[in-house]
Amino acid sequence: MTYTLSTTIDLPWAEALDRTRDALSAQGFGILTEIDVRSTFEAKLGAEAADAVGDYTILGACNAALASRAIAAEPEIGALLPCNVVVRRGKDAGTTTIEAIDPQTMVQLSAAPSVEEIAEDAGTRLRKALATLSS
Repeated sequence: MTYTLSTTIDLPWAEALDRTRDALSAQGFGILTEIDVRSTFEAKLGAEAADAVGDYTILGACNAALASRAIAAEPEIGALLPCNVVVRRGKDAGTTTIEAIDPQTMVQLSAAPSVEEIAEDAGTRLRKALATLSS
């Protein structure tokens, strides 16, 4: 089962992360949080765990208008919103992978008919952001 939308790009880590933020912003997503998983692993688990994960950042991306519509349709959907966008690069990798959960995952779990329309919109926006990175 494929549950993410993803692309792999050949850019230096910092540039890939910056371009991801910009691509999401261009599609109406704000970055509410940013988790540096590598730094967290190093602080909590040590250098070996940090090296094993490589460069790994989770961007908490949100399109407030879409999130508002989804939560109004089904308050529980907040637990499923496709807010996390992962930017990762393995220790010895030459490329960076960017991935987000496919919003259609929400549709499979929700009974609210309007969630499908919202998921389509979110998916279109995420695909456009990823396509921008690949070009």
